Amino acid sequence: MDLASAKAVVTGGASGLGFATAERVIAAGGQVVLMDVNEEQGVASVAKFGDRSMFVSTDVSNEDAVKAAIQEAKEFMGGITLAVNCAGIATAGRTLGREGTWPTEIFNRVIQINLIGSYNVTKEAAAVMQQNEPNAEGERGVVISTASVAAFEGQIGQAAYSASKGGVVGMMLPLAREFAQFGIRVNTIAPGIFMTPMLAGMPEDVQDSLGKQIPFPPRLGRPEEYADTAAFIYGNPVVNGETIRIDGAIRMQPK
Repeated sequence: MDLASAKAVVTGGASGLGFATAERVIAAGGQVVLMDVNEEQGVASVAKFGDRSMFVSTDVSNEDAVKAAIQEAKEFMGGITLAVNCAGIATAGRTLGREGTWPTEIFNRVIQINLIGSYNVTKEAAAVMQQNEPNAEGERGVVISTASVAAFEGQIGQAAYSASKGGVVGMMLPLAREFAQFGIRVNTIAPGIFMTPMLAGMPEDVQDSLGKQIPFPPRLGRPEEYADTAAFIYGNPVVNGETIRIDGAIRMQPK
């Protein structure tokens, strides 16, 4: 698949990993629809990207909202060939805290956004992709979801987050196998500690401390490095049903 002709939907596209991915698609010559709950940042982002981009305010945990957003994207771009799931939250808390047990309502919210949200976008985007004309390799589209190293080495307080990201990894292979008949590939990227808007707000010494935990390179990952990985996946037809860790060889400790 050629990024220059990509018709991409990117959730969480107003900032961070999603923004970097959208920026990469636009730079290559493709089209992008950003789906995000942050309307102010979303509007500002498409103002930078120009007329090959559009913003649709979307709560990915709401199935009807996702269906409507995907249809808007299809009409704007004349189809969809790439869906990248970057929307997510990293709410954390000890299950047995000092003030009692962690509310299941919060656990459920993390699952609804990170896991169910990724599923909602994946299925609706794939429904559009299956209508595409196949390329020479028989491909019609690519879906990329975002997991985390926490899917494999979750830390104390990350029960909900790790469960949500583990679910993203777990659903990937069954979907890749199911969508194979349509020429749609499904993959997952599992970032380590990256410079996201949440980390950018932390003191510089905290950022440096986190970066030094990474074997090599001993720094925080950059959003454009996530975008590089997404671009590689999109362009390589044999990368399918795979989780790619981009973490500098870190293995997270209990806390």
